Amino acid sequence: MTSNTAPAAPKMNKFERFKAEKDGLAVLPELPQFAQIGWEAMDETDLTQRLKWVGLFFRPVTPGKFMLRMRMPNGILSGGQMRVLAEVIQRYGEDGYADITTRQNIQLRGIRIEDIPDIFNRFQHAGLTSVQSGMDNVRNITGSPVAGLDADELIDTRGLVRKVQDMITNNSQGNPAFTNLPRKFNIAIAGGRDNSVHAEINDIAFVPAYKEGTLGFNVLVGGFFSAKRCAPAISMNVWVDHSQVVDISEAILIVYRDNGSRANRHQARMMWLIEEWGVERFRAAVEEQMGVTLQTAAERDEFDWDKRDHIGVHTQKQPGLNFVGLHVPVGRLYANDMFEFARMAEVYGSGEVRLTVEQNVIIPNIPDSRLDSFLEEPLLEVFSINPDPLARALVSCTGNQFCKFALIETKNRAVALIDELEDELEVPKPVRFHWTGCPNSCGQPQVADIGLMGTKTRKEGKTVEAVDLFMGGKVGKDAVLGEKIQKAIPCDELKDVLKDILIQQFGAQPRSTPRPSKGTARLARQRSLQGAVSQNGFAPPTPVVPAVEPPAPAPASTSAPAAQPAVVQFAASGKEINCDDSQSLLEIAEAAGVEIESSCQSGTCGTCIAKLMEGEFQYEADPDGLAGEDAASGHILTCIAHPVGKVVLDA
Repeated sequence: MTSNTAPAAPKMNKFERFKAEKDGLAVLPELPQFAQIGWEAMDETDLTQRLKWVGLFFRPVTPGKFMLRMRMPNGILSGGQMRVLAEVIQRYGEDGYADITTRQNIQLRGIRIEDIPDIFNRFQHAGLTSVQSGMDNVRNITGSPVAGLDADELIDTRGLVRKVQDMITNNSQGNPAFTNLPRKFNIAIAGGRDNSVHAEINDIAFVPAYKEGTLGFNVLVGGFFSAKRCAPAISMNVWVDHSQVVDISEAILIVYRDNGSRANRHQARMMWLIEEWGVERFRAAVEEQMGVTLQTAAERDEFDWDKRDHIGVHTQKQPGLNFVGLHVPVGRLYANDMFEFARMAEVYGSGEVRLTVEQNVIIPNIPDSRLDSFLEEPLLEVFSINPDPLARALVSCTGNQFCKFALIETKNRAVALIDELEDELEVPKPVRFHWTGCPNSCGQPQVADIGLMGTKTRKEGKTVEAVDLFMGGKVGKDAVLGEKIQKAIPCDELKDVLKDILIQQFGAQPRSTPRPSKGTARLARQRSLQGAVSQNGFAPPTPVVPAVEPPAPAPASTSAPAAQPAVVQFAASGKEINCDDSQSLLEIAEAAGVEIESSCQSGTCGTCIAKLMEGEFQYEADPDGLAGEDAASGHILTCIAHPVGKVVLDA
């Protein structure tokens, strides 16, 4: 623990300081050296932060086993590229697998730093890249998963998405012009009528619209999710034709790069700059950067369909061809799955594989003559083309199995809970469930019919895993973000809460007949069918086992320091608690019935802020979520702060 009183605010937050010292992209030529010396010998900031600029994420939960985030513009890759990714994770056995993300790309898990030079060499030969896929960079650029296939699409955006990525990454070689944004940045380019890209949650979204009979794009800006705030994108009052998409993307990035806040990371996303300036000033700055006067937005856009999930068999606009969408439970893939997808894409289609923001897979360009044979493939017993209603739209982030920010286990829990609900209820239509392990909202609970965000709560005197419940998210035309309607539901009570919601609001009924025992109905069964080819699979979360009686205490020289007595006084509520320093101030407050807003419980979101009026404390982790100005005014993060002696909080 590091001892603290109320510290003075630095001029730059710690992220801006390390970026100023050394650009994240500078680690690219150092990767061979890192592979030789191993992760334990690396500079800590290179290891935990700068590697993200090349897509490598050190996972404290699994030290030495990295996550590698790819870039896949528009979610499109070839069968050969999928095979390369499968070969990469295959070498790691049970540690190696892949997750499809909510930004149409793939994250590989179990990666070892010593293998990175060989892996990156394979990527270069296969036309793959992971450059600038993490930290304060533009993330994977999303587009319609059926671009070029959909008979009703307005614009085939595949080329535009590729051109924007090439501009940002210097054709995947790395582009220092855009490696130091104030915060992460998301771009989506839509060409269809159903808002398949979730335009409303992107920093820049191009939405198809006609202006004086010419088809182009209205431009939305500023959409984002964060631990402290979520905001939908707003109109920039700009319409552009397809030839201006790359130029305006570059100009917006430059304006944001040069003017966005670098003091408070909680107020550094682009929407904060837009709100500080106003849309007109922001628009004028972009016009000045481009050297043109932009046209005002078209009166209406062409988003006029409900959102489609593309699961199942669909005819393409090309006569005699079809695309098939396969449901991948919470996006989890193993090497054998990926080899099979590559084979099937090459045998039955054109060798192309596509990913969706719902974490599913599409194989396009399957001729009518091969469709029946395709549908007989054993892989469709694992990845259904007709999943049950609750399973169909289930999305989940990684959870605390691998992510240090996640407060709960998500993927396995989501799968197990949906199976139980499907066993007990008949649901007339799909219900979109999104799980996210923490307030950073990687699982996007705000866009779901039912969104579940991980948190902690107290139950019977103990801290337990729980969720905040979001409802009302709407996608497609007239998209809106859902609202938090209930806080801190213990996970062991969640099934009954969800059953009531499904019955009362979604028309579900208790099952009158048992659920089918065969087929592809159950998510857990879909994974267990792979037993012959993969030892990995989904399983319900490991039950909590009562602790074994501990052995006799070790000698004092090797035992942990004994808890020290403390007193915490809550000035606003008038309560004074005799306690010790083994619990955080937030836990002490919750036990005393003193309400302090909280979310991440790891010092990253900044929600549990309180003013320290008197006394000292110790942090158990870095207070990443504490803004400089808040620290300067004597505020602390109670979720990771422990009392030293007597402490007085304004709570």
